[in-house]
Amino acid sequence: MILIIDFGSQYNQLIARRVRENHVYCQIEPPTIKANAIKRLNPDGIILSGGPSSIYEKNSPKIDPAVFKLGLPVLGICYGMHFMMSALGGTVKRTGRREYGFAELHIKRQTGVFEGIHKKTQCWMSHGDSIQRLPNGFTISAATENTAVAAAAHRSKPLIGVQFHPEVAHTLLGKKMLQNFLFSVCGCKRSWTMKSFARDAVEDIRQTVGDKKVILGLSGGVDSSVTAILLHKSIQKQLTCIFVDNGLLRKREAAKLKVTLKQHLDINIRFVNAGSKFLKALTKVADPEKKRKIIGRLFMEVFEAEAKKIKGAEFLAQGTLYPDVIESVSAFGGPTSVIKSHHNVGGLPRKMKLKLIEPLRYLFKDEVRLLGKELRLPDNLVWRQPFPGPGLAVRILGPITRKGLRILRDVDELLLEQIKDAGYYKRLWQSFAVLLPLKSVGVMGDQRTYENIVAIRAVTSKDAMTADWAKLPHTLLGKISNRIINEVDGVNRVVYDISSKPPSTIEWE
Repeated sequence: MILIIDFGSQYNQLIARRVRENHVYCQIEPPTIKANAIKRLNPDGIILSGGPSSIYEKNSPKIDPAVFKLGLPVLGICYGMHFMMSALGGTVKRTGRREYGFAELHIKRQTGVFEGIHKKTQCWMSHGDSIQRLPNGFTISAATENTAVAAAAHRSKPLIGVQFHPEVAHTLLGKKMLQNFLFSVCGCKRSWTMKSFARDAVEDIRQTVGDKKVILGLSGGVDSSVTAILLHKSIQKQLTCIFVDNGLLRKREAAKLKVTLKQHLDINIRFVNAGSKFLKALTKVADPEKKRKIIGRLFMEVFEAEAKKIKGAEFLAQGTLYPDVIESVSAFGGPTSVIKSHHNVGGLPRKMKLKLIEPLRYLFKDEVRLLGKELRLPDNLVWRQPFPGPGLAVRILGPITRKGLRILRDVDELLLEQIKDAGYYKRLWQSFAVLLPLKSVGVMGDQRTYENIVAIRAVTSKDAMTADWAKLPHTLLGKISNRIINEVDGVNRVVYDISSKPPSTIEWE
């Protein structure tokens, strides 16, 4: 196991992904964790992440320096390197000019993380501070034209610092460097797989739940479906799933999901139709965060009312993933920024008095899909594209109306039909439509129209932390636009979103 310390880097999750790609488990913790707690976790190595702070700032994040006395291999990246060098007696100062982007790395010592790496290779820098003086025992192992200490290592201890970011694709041999750290320096084994995760998760659920009952909010997506299977394997008849139809689902989705879930998941499922209640509460609400809060609150009210009918339940299970957590709250108490709230993250109403169980909380979406395949979940559930908890409410910009829902459902159905027919559904992370709060002038049948505008969004991604707009063929986009305008009453213009994340988010709200 590798422990990653979150100093607030936007690349924390990318570091974790790079580690897990090598079948090594990793865990992210805040810098407030104590050396004794680290010792109890018994990691094979530690990675100190980058971060937006400067080490000499008053409130810059710092970990217990006793961590360097545990005898564990430590890799400091950017700010993580600055902390290591400063804590051990070195000096870090602002350079006067930033080094941002590509740089040629000149390797002086081809050992440790640089074993088998060319003496000259491309790396990616993002810093304004640099090491001015190394602590005793450290030597320079790499440099760039603008940074004399681009990497340094201790002569006798497994302590390594790199100024650049090996976790990003722009550092061409970064994956190899991290592999060197995992296997040559830390001595890790390639033992973490979805098969081992499933085995451990089932055992952990059994120990946690015992003979008590569990309630699961089931949405029909891969996250909640995989959670349901894991729980069912662990505790079987102690599990009851509740599916809440909030009236904000896709066209005929509730009916389709009911058939699919009953057909493939041999689990006790209760279906609750609460669409009218949600739509009434959302009348004239335009602000996206207010929408999310209202939907989250109502979901819990409806869910709670149904849960009360299940006597003796002590646990509530959710299919929460790590990206949900990182975008809702600061990661594990670390300094990473909040982006938006998620209605299934952030705790339970106190009066429910249920304990929370989230077996997928530390997994990324692609890992959940692999887990679903390992658990033999059917392909149509495993490969179902992510759908937001608030549903179409955050894909209609502005107030929610029944007419708007009708238009968006018709558009969405046509869009997904074309995406699937063209063979792109599995290749895209998400593909969906957004109804804009705008109208435009058009001409149909020699008559002037003044109707709605729809935006099409399609992105590629591995984990939703970053995403790129999909370069769909122009012929496919043309066919999608033509069908929507011709077949959906109320739309006379279709636009395509070519924004990436960052700086944009995947959903518009």
